[in-house]
Order: sequence, then C-alpha cells, then structure tokens
Amino acid sequence: MIPEENLPEPQEAVGPEAKPDEVQETAEPQEEVSAEDLLPDEEAAPAANVADAQLKAVLEAIIYITDEPLTLDQICTAIEQPRERVVAALEQLASDYEKDDRGLSIREIAGGFKMTTKPEHHEAVRRFVKNLNPPLKLSLPALETLAVIAYKQPITAPEIMEIRGVQGAGVLKTLIDRKLIATAGRKQVVGKPILYKTTREFLVQFGLRDVSELPTLKEFQEIGRMDTETPSEPAAPVETPEPLVPIEEPEQAELPISDPPATDPAPEVPNETTPAES
Repeated sequence: MIPEENLPEPQEAVGPEAKPDEVQETAEPQEEVSAEDLLPDEEAAPAANVADAQLKAVLEAIIYITDEPLTLDQICTAIEQPRERVVAALEQLASDYEKDDRGLSIREIAGGFKMTTKPEHHEAVRRFVKNLNPPLKLSLPALETLAVIAYKQPITAPEIMEIRGVQGAGVLKTLIDRKLIATAGRKQVVGKPILYKTTREFLVQFGLRDVSELPTLKEFQEIGRMDTETPSEPAAPVETPEPLVPIEEPEQAELPISDPPATDPAPEVPNETTPAES
C-alpha cells in the first residue's frame, strides 16, 4: 500500500463551468461615454471662419489688381470655389466696404465686379488726379454722337446724321478708336448700312452696369429745369415815400422905393468965339 503522504492531491476539475470566470477575468472594463463627448469639436467652427476670412481676402486681392470687371464665372473658375460660397463672400465684402471709413466700394459694373471710389469722394479724387493722367476728353460733336448711339442703338450713320443734322463720319471713327462704340452688323435695308452700338468700355468709362442705368429724358428735363431756375429771394419791402409838405417861405416886407435925389442943373457954358469970328 502507498502511504497517504505520497498520494497526489486531488485536482479541481476543469469543466465548462469554469470558463465564465476566466472570461470575466480577461475582459477589460468599458469606459463610460458622456454627453459632452458626443458633441462636435469646438475647434471646427473657428476653422470655418478662418476659411471664410481667407476667401474674402483672396476676392479683395483679385478684384483690386484687375482693370476690367470680373464676372462671377471668372472668379469661381480662378479660385475653384462653389458659386454660392463666392456670392456670399462677395456680399460680405461689399458690405464691409460700405462703411463710412472706407474710401472704396465694390460695385457690379458691366456684368462684373470692380473696385471703385465712392461717389461722395469724386471731387477730391478728381482734383488730385487732374494733372496725373490725361482724362478721357471728347468734343461736343463726339458726345452728341455717343449719346445718340447709346439711346438709339443699334443705329446707322444716316440715322445719326438725320438726328444731329450734320455729317459725322470723322466722329464715328474717333469713337471707334476710343473703343466706346463698335459695329453691330448691317441693317437689312437698301444699301445695308453698318449698325453701331456701345461697347463694354463705354460702360466701364461711365460706371454703368448696363445701358438701362442711363438717365431718362424726364430726368434730363428735371436737371435742366433745376439749372435754369434760380432761387428766388424774398423781395425787400418797398418804402412808400412820405408826402412832401410845401415849405412856406416867409413874406419879405416891401421896401419903400424912394425917388432919386434932385440934382442941380448943370450951368450953361457960353460959347467961346475966336477973334477972327468977331
């Protein structure tokens, strides 16, 4: 017989009942998730603001350096941004420039956006740049012809001559050289005369969005009436002269007329005779 001391100790049976205890010992405790962790990160909003500010700065720079008005399609293609975002940034930028402490403004001119000076500062700017660059000067016949084309376009040279009453072939050439007018095809009548119209340069030079912003005939009549009418000053009261009172002169006393004093008759002088006569 084997002594009891040398007998092996009974081992615990390993069965399916022991597996849950092992799983519980090896599983890691799960972290609790709060409601604040589920909220979006606050750093995302400032990042979007920075991006909008950067977009406004880029728009301001490209509008400033270009001489010609930039269309919305040109801007969106150049900076590769969606149209809606560019429109919103342009509206904010234009609103910033409308403040009283800004001397410039962003306006829509000739179908595009351009940076211009504000109208209230035109006189000061004109005095400053008067001698810097030669201004765009047009003669009176050129201005008349340009006005006829702007309001009657497209129009032919004979129709312009009929309105003005004089021939203006040289004036038309000057306006074409200045890029203020251009040809617009031919009129389908006898002779097929050339039609003329204003150009985009015309809108840029006169600061117009399109020809619909030209003043109407009624506005010209009102301006002319305001120039001819002078402010009437209240007439000064006319003082009526007081009736003249005749001044009576004092009667002068008649002085007595005295007869002249009697004088003695002159003595008769005897006739002297010479001795020859006696």
